[in-house]
Amino acid sequence: MSAPLRFDGRVVLVTGAGGGLGRAYALAFAERGASVVVNDLGGDFKGHGKSSLAADKVVEEIRAKGGKAVANYDSVEAGEKLVQTALDAFGRIDILINNAGILRDRSFTRISDEDWDIIHKVHLKGSFLVTRAAWNHMKNQKFGRIIMTSSGAGIYGNFGQANYSAAKLGLLGLANTLAVEGKKYNIHCNTIAPTAGSRLTQTIMPQDMLDAFKPEYVSPLVLWLCHESCQENSGLFEVGAGWIGKLRWERSLGAIVRQKNHPMTPEAVRNKWEKICDFDTANHPRTIQESVSMLNDVLSQIESQDVSPNPTSYSTSAFSTGFDPANAIGKKLPPITYEYTYLQPILYALGVGMSTKDPDHLKFLFEGNEEFCCLPSFGVIPAQASMFEGGLTNIPGLSFDFTKMLHGEQYLELYKPLPTSGKLTSEATVADILDKGSGAVILLDVHTYSGKDLVCYNQFSVFIVGAGGFGGKRSSEKSKVTVNPPNRPPDAVATDVTTVDQAALYRLTGDRNPLHIDPSFAALGGFKKPILHGLCSFGFAARHVLKHFANNDVTKFKAIKIRFAKPVVPGETLQTEMWKEGNRIYIQTKIKETGNIAIAGAYVDLTSTSDQPSAKQPSAKQPSAKGAGLQSDLVFQEIGRRIKEEGNQLVKKVNAIFQWNITKDEKTAVQWTIDLKNGSGELYQGPARGKADTIFTVSDEDFMDVVLGKINPQKAFMSGKLKVKGNIMLSQKLGTILQQYAKL
Repeated sequence: MSAPLRFDGRVVLVTGAGGGLGRAYALAFAERGASVVVNDLGGDFKGHGKSSLAADKVVEEIRAKGGKAVANYDSVEAGEKLVQTALDAFGRIDILINNAGILRDRSFTRISDEDWDIIHKVHLKGSFLVTRAAWNHMKNQKFGRIIMTSSGAGIYGNFGQANYSAAKLGLLGLANTLAVEGKKYNIHCNTIAPTAGSRLTQTIMPQDMLDAFKPEYVSPLVLWLCHESCQENSGLFEVGAGWIGKLRWERSLGAIVRQKNHPMTPEAVRNKWEKICDFDTANHPRTIQESVSMLNDVLSQIESQDVSPNPTSYSTSAFSTGFDPANAIGKKLPPITYEYTYLQPILYALGVGMSTKDPDHLKFLFEGNEEFCCLPSFGVIPAQASMFEGGLTNIPGLSFDFTKMLHGEQYLELYKPLPTSGKLTSEATVADILDKGSGAVILLDVHTYSGKDLVCYNQFSVFIVGAGGFGGKRSSEKSKVTVNPPNRPPDAVATDVTTVDQAALYRLTGDRNPLHIDPSFAALGGFKKPILHGLCSFGFAARHVLKHFANNDVTKFKAIKIRFAKPVVPGETLQTEMWKEGNRIYIQTKIKETGNIAIAGAYVDLTSTSDQPSAKQPSAKQPSAKGAGLQSDLVFQEIGRRIKEEGNQLVKKVNAIFQWNITKDEKTAVQWTIDLKNGSGELYQGPARGKADTIFTVSDEDFMDVVLGKINPQKAFMSGKLKVKGNIMLSQKLGTILQQYAKL
C-alpha cells in the first residue's frame, strides 16, 4: 500500500469552518497532522448574527483528539486578520480553503441591491481578500494550496440564485487566473463545486438527502488537492455522495463565416449555424493561448483565400477548415535537391546518439574508416526537406498553421545503401488526407533519387490539430499501417541515455523547429521543457535494431515503420524492446524514467538477420541446454537464472558482453553470450549481437575445470587451454560471476 497522505508541519486556514463542509475539512486536516485555523463568524445562513460558539466547538473537537487548532471569529471581509491569526499561532500559512458563504435567494426581479452586494462581498470579495492576504507568504515560501468553492448553480445556473450563481462562477475565473500566476511559485489553485449537507442546504434538502450527501464525502478530494504531492492546478471538480468528476471546457470546431474582401452578414451566420453548433468533433481548449491561437488560424485561413468576386467558389469544407481533399490529393510538390558531404551523415549519427566510445560506431563517424557508411535512417533527412521547404501549405486545398502540425507516424524504405555524399532529389506527393475529427492527417509520399536511381521512399504522416471536421474519410489504403509486438517477452532490449543537448545537436540535421530548443516556444505548445525530435528517437530505435540483429550491416536494412506515441525530454533514457519474427523485428521504445511508450506499433524489416533468438529458438529468458550433452550447459543455465534475478545490479557492476565458444573434439559445439551491458542483462545461445567485449574459446572439459577450481584461469590461459580475444582485463569481472553464481 502507498503511504497515507500527511500534513505534518502544514498550517491550514478554513473559512466558514464552524459546521458542515468547513468543519469536515478542519477535522480531516487536523487528523492528518496539520495545524488548523478554524474561522467562522457564527451567523446564520443568511449572514445575520455573530457568535464564537461554532468555531470554538470545532477547535475543542480537534484538541480533544490531540490535534492543534485555534479559532478566528472575523468576517472574511477582514482577510488580513484571518491570515494574521495563522501567523501568530503557527508562524506560517500553507493551505487556504475558501469555504465561507451565505444565501439570499430571490427570483431575479426581486433581488435587491443589498441581496446582490452582500452575496458578492462574502463569496467573491471575501475569497479575494483572504487569498490576497495569504498570497505573498505562500509566494515567499514557494508553496501554497488554495481551494475556491463554487457551485452547480454557478456552473449551470439555477432559478432564484442569480446573485449566488454570478458570484460562484466569478470564483472559478479568479481561481483560474491565480493558477496561472502562482504556478512558478508552486502555488496551486483549484475549484470545487460540492453537493453536501450544510447550513446553506438545510432548508432545501430533506433529512434523508442530507444523510446521503455527507460533508465527509467531499473532504477527501480537498485534502488530496492540497497535498504537496498533488500537481493538479486550475482544475474544476464536482463532488458529492462519494463521486468526483472533473469538468472541462468544450468548444465546437465552428465555422468561418467571413470571406476575404467581403462583408460578414447575419445570413452567413444563419447558413452556418448547424456547423457552428455541431459538437460531434469538438475540441477542449485549456488556456487562453489555445483559444487565441485558434483565432490566429482563422485569420490565416481567411487571408490565404483567393480573391474572387464569386463567394460560392469556395467549397464548404475548404472554407470552414482550410482543407479541401478533392483539390489537394495527388498534387505534387516541387522537387527538392539535397546536396551534402560526408559531414552530414556523421552529424546525423552523432545526433541519434552514436559515440566513439563504441568501436562499432566508428564506421558511421569517421570518413577515413574503410567501411565508412550512412546510417539507414539518414534517409529521412533529404526527404524532410520536401515538407519544410517544398511549399506544403501552398498546395490548393491545404491551408494550415505549421505550429499546429505534429509528426504522427513515419515509414522509410531503402532500395540501396545511401551514398555518403552527393546530390539527392526528392519528389513529394500528397497521397491522401484523412479526417480524424479533432484534426486532419496528411499522408505525404516522398521518393528520393540519386540521379535516376531510386534510393529510398518515405511516408510522412502529419497531424494538423484542429483541422478536422471537413467530412472526409478516417482511413486510407495508401497508409503504411503500424502493428503491435508479439505477446511475449522481448528477445532483446537496448538502452541509451539521451543527453540534455540531444535536441540541440539533432536540430543541426535540418529540423530547426524552436519547439525543440526554446523553452518559451515549448511552453506555448503545452510542454514544460523543449522536447526531443520524434525522428531523433526514430534514429535511436533504428540503430538499436541494426546493431542487435544485423551486426551494423547497412545492406541488410530494408524498411522501418513507427508511430510517435509520447514526447521525450532530452536527458531521458530510451529503452528499445525488440522481438524477432523471421526477418521482421517488432519494436517499441519506452522512456525508462517514466515507463511511457515513446514509439509504438513499430517494426523494422531486414533482408536477412544474424543468428539471433527468435520465436523458435531459445529466448534470453529461457536459455536452452540442447546441443551435444555438454557439462557446461548446466553452468550456463544457472548463470542465466541468476542474471534474471539480479540482472540490473550485474549490468551496473560489469557493463560488458562476453561470448563463450565451447568446443568438443576441437570443434565449436555451442556458443553462449552473457550480455551484461544492455537492458537488465541476458544470456542466450549464439554469437554476440553486435560486438562482444571479450571472446573466450575453451573446451567443455577445461571450462568445467576452471569453474570448479581444478585449474587456475591464468594457468589455463598461459597453457593455451583458454583462449581470450578482446579486452582481457574484463575477464576478471567475469571470474567473480562464475565463482559466485555458477554453483552446481
